[in-house]
Amino acid sequence: MDTRFLGRTGLRVSELCLGTMSFGGTTDEETAHRMLDRFTEAGGSFVDTADVYGTGASEEIVGRWLRRRRRDDLVVATKAYGTMGPAPNDAGAGRKHLISAVEASLRRLGTDYIDLYQIHVFDDATPLEETLSTLDGLVRAGKVRFVGASNYAGWQLQKSVDLSRLRGWEPFACLQPLYNLLDREAEWDLLPVCREEGLGVIPWSPLRGGWLSGRYRREQAAAPPGSRADVDPDAGGWPEAWGTYANERTWAVLDAVRDVAERTGRSAAQVALRWLMQQPGVTAPILGPRTPDQLEDGLAAAGTPLDDEHLAALTAASDRPLPYPFGLLARFRRAP
Repeated sequence: MDTRFLGRTGLRVSELCLGTMSFGGTTDEETAHRMLDRFTEAGGSFVDTADVYGTGASEEIVGRWLRRRRRDDLVVATKAYGTMGPAPNDAGAGRKHLISAVEASLRRLGTDYIDLYQIHVFDDATPLEETLSTLDGLVRAGKVRFVGASNYAGWQLQKSVDLSRLRGWEPFACLQPLYNLLDREAEWDLLPVCREEGLGVIPWSPLRGGWLSGRYRREQAAAPPGSRADVDPDAGGWPEAWGTYANERTWAVLDAVRDVAERTGRSAAQVALRWLMQQPGVTAPILGPRTPDQLEDGLAAAGTPLDDEHLAALTAASDRPLPYPFGLLARFRRAP
């Protein structure tokens, strides 16, 4: 597995990141540890978790695995924002919660430092200066090496970058956005901000909850029971619900993915991952396997790239008209 620099930092990470959201939930600890072992055997070094995953269970599982590894060989990322208790300050990106949250994550992970500490969601109730200055303090205290963001809008990300530059605070090293062949909205303004400002990009849900693995087909009337798509999006379910994605554009994208998979001898999941890995500015997609077989399939995306013809076919199949003002700006673009 190749390595890449995380944005403009000197930190090298593997070109695939292992996401651990299922650890402690659908993936038990023994299986999780086997998957972590296999990921590192394949050359992986980048592991992503969050305090809210299993309300700390994922971090604890990763932490117990870390005890028998050489810590400096790994890049461990976690996130804070979500509700971790009943008290008023048990959530958000305010100073009180972040300081408590990072100490709790350090204890659960059993480590002296966190390589990448990310704000899980933009906090519109906390002054941005409070969040960014707190992150800067965590870096200066040696508890955190780099800081990043996830689930920000373009203006929120750019304002964060500008404010950190103005105040001399530790800047965001990367963004963790939703980005895949079915969800390309990040291309409108988030990815241009990242490229312009030198932030790495570590996309979450690169297979959109199984949609891009090729498991669903046009002739199906509903999602298989128990699948990630078998949820009600209006009842707090994941947004990859059947009613959200079962449309002609999705089927056209899946047709293109399967066609490239057949022509290249890869699985549909490997093709979708490989397209994402080869997009400008992308550092490392976050694999979110629940089973060793899913991990093994994802790992095979490393290595041989797709050629230009196959990339173009996938991009064309997943393209769609840009909304205002992005469509208008594209028409009048003058940059070479």
